[in-house]
Amino acid sequence: MTTVSRIVLYYRFVPLADPEAVRLWQRTLAASLGLTGRIIVSPQGINGTVGGPVDAVKAYVQGTREHPAFADLDVKWSDGSAEDFPRLSVKVRPELVAFGAPGRVRVDEHGVVGTGEHLSPQGVHALVAERAGTDRPVVFLDGRNTVEAQIGRFEGAVVPEARTTRDLLAAVDSGALDHLRDSPVVSYCTGGVRCEVLSALLKDRGFAEVYQIDGGIVRYGEAFGDAGLWHGELAVFDRRLSVRFSDDAETIGRCVTCGAATSRLANCADPACTTLEVRCPDCVAAHTYHRCPVCADRRAPERTPA
Repeated sequence: MTTVSRIVLYYRFVPLADPEAVRLWQRTLAASLGLTGRIIVSPQGINGTVGGPVDAVKAYVQGTREHPAFADLDVKWSDGSAEDFPRLSVKVRPELVAFGAPGRVRVDEHGVVGTGEHLSPQGVHALVAERAGTDRPVVFLDGRNTVEAQIGRFEGAVVPEARTTRDLLAAVDSGALDHLRDSPVVSYCTGGVRCEVLSALLKDRGFAEVYQIDGGIVRYGEAFGDAGLWHGELAVFDRRLSVRFSDDAETIGRCVTCGAATSRLANCADPACTTLEVRCPDCVAAHTYHRCPVCADRRAPERTPA
């Protein structure tokens, strides 16, 4: 009999008085069920992606919801298994999302305080249709890094120059996005967690009308697949690297080496680097020792001995 496996993605912003106790409980729960994945616990809440046999994942979700702070935990399911993660990692961090500004994010029992209005996928389409042809059309703002956006993004999206979430904060604070302050801005990210913080930062900056897609790209893809405003594939942070919502998914990425159309993401050859680049299978095979631009710049030129 074939074992059916799944991956579950979730987050919950809620104040946690003892994140270390939650970490120990979560590690014990996930490990006892044979699950792998990544779980972040912070004073701001919990964020995780875990995979394994579907019955074990269901038991994990049920067990996590038994904690009073996570009783209404919203989860998103996708195809995958424990083999898509190298191991189980459960860590405590000062922030649920590493924007580098824990003191600027306020969290209460309802979630992030002052975040953008949540829109269902259907609500996104309704807002776009309502504002089409006006002097204030909807602007999609990508809340991920530029590599993720290279293989998939919303139609006409503004993509800040960002390698990390800290770069997104810098883009907000520098005024680089201020030209959007009077536009209806729909922020989006993989599952929604980054946009909880990003949309609140935008509102603090004085943006007039800020929204976020409830459940992120994942929930939008469940609703519309590739028949809506999304183009390309979705980058994910496990061994799958990217997923398609349907067989009709476009390939909008371009290999950084040869320019060929591809959605393939590949790691930098430096084992200490976690940078991904869009690289086609042929270039990955032909350039085994390819390093990302950051690592390439750090390597001093070799000198021939005198």
